[in-house]
Amino acid sequence: MGRVLSVASECVPLLKTGGLADVVGALPGALAAQGWEMRVLMPGYRAVMARAEGWPELWSTPDLFGGPGRVLAGEVAGISMLLLEAPHLYDREGGPYSGPGGDWPDNDMRFAALSWAGAAIAQEGLTDGWRPDLLHAHDWQAGYAPAYLAYAGSSLPTVLTIHNIAFQGFSPVSQLYALRLPPEQFYPDALEYFGGLSSLKAGLVTASKITTVSPSYAGELARAEYGMGLQGVIAARAADVTGILNGVDTAIWSPDLGDNPYSAARPKGKAKARAALCAELGLDVPGPLAIVVSRLTDQKGIDLIPQVADRFIAAGGGLAVLGNGDPGLEAQLRDLAARHPGRVAVRIGYDEAFSQRLFAGGDAVLVPSRFEPCGLTQMYGLRFGTLPVVAAVGGLADTVITANPVALAAGVATGLTFHPTDAQAFGLALQRLIDLYADQNLWAQMMRNAMRQKLDWEASAARYAALYAGLVA
Repeated sequence: MGRVLSVASECVPLLKTGGLADVVGALPGALAAQGWEMRVLMPGYRAVMARAEGWPELWSTPDLFGGPGRVLAGEVAGISMLLLEAPHLYDREGGPYSGPGGDWPDNDMRFAALSWAGAAIAQEGLTDGWRPDLLHAHDWQAGYAPAYLAYAGSSLPTVLTIHNIAFQGFSPVSQLYALRLPPEQFYPDALEYFGGLSSLKAGLVTASKITTVSPSYAGELARAEYGMGLQGVIAARAADVTGILNGVDTAIWSPDLGDNPYSAARPKGKAKARAALCAELGLDVPGPLAIVVSRLTDQKGIDLIPQVADRFIAAGGGLAVLGNGDPGLEAQLRDLAARHPGRVAVRIGYDEAFSQRLFAGGDAVLVPSRFEPCGLTQMYGLRFGTLPVVAAVGGLADTVITANPVALAAGVATGLTFHPTDAQAFGLALQRLIDLYADQNLWAQMMRNAMRQKLDWEASAARYAALYAGLVA
């Protein structure tokens, strides 16, 4: 069908700080099945350049925002990668966005350079003859790529995906020339953003099409409570905004891969996985064992858990938590575990193998997020028959069929949703969870429903492919 240049700040398996990397890494393979050839351009951070030894150079420039830059091409885990080597921007000790002292102060320049290189490759092609038919930019880090193309007069179609609108790539207006942006475009309907610049806004006003990672989130972004200052821009471009759910890597997240394998057709291993998890954590829980696998932040609604946990535990429930984040929330959760030995276990940190044991052994997974663009946690819960209890926002609302009387009568319920995102509604949902768990026949039906949901990338890739096809036709 065509060639796509995907521009992003991270990609599995080279580097991951969040769900963005999972999406960027999953799309090339999923789209290949739809007939699209995708290459992924990302920065050549110190942590990833060791993988590029011996890779050929396919593009270069003597001046990439303060120093030379070049693109090296190779394959990693079946993904055609393009690493942008620019030591003055990316060869640093620390993470992709921050070092020991906090965020890198030149992040606007670092990721504008990524966008600039992407736009240049889109226009010039690579020395091996490869040239894309379309550029797909991800989040604020690549937001300037559609803008650079548009302001250069290019007709190449572009797509911008918003993974999380909370991060907008803000810069003072004094950076306008350093970022190679045209001053005549500094006005409210173009680059100007609250007196400064935003790479995300620049992409939103110039991309041919805009996607975000769930249909509900696409609608929410046009409202003030979710748009975070960009709701007017989103609303003005509503005809060009599409919500496409992320998928799950079913080769990794699958209940038939653990020590106690099970499936919708063979569910008995779930009970063994639960027993093994309880033994590992020293838990004895007569009611539903709810798990939490999350960053421990207010955005994720984690502050609500200590407010509702005592009543849930008194009713027979238990809790197993894995995550890290806000020190105050970490302390509250540790205190909860200290007050309820044998019913609450808390591990601060992240361990993917342990998280899979939690999904295998848990009865329910709690996701009380205040906003959630897509969310993978609830999808992992569905995959493992660990019923999601979620706030009815964003992708959570799109993926969980709540156990109301209509859904139960139709035999399609897969979990519970609650609204608004507050302690009262969350507490009522947990009481409902206790009641549902008491009917084990009904619970088993809901588990089967959850595990039969189609959550892989095939449907999502088909929607991206249709979007691309409409742009390059």
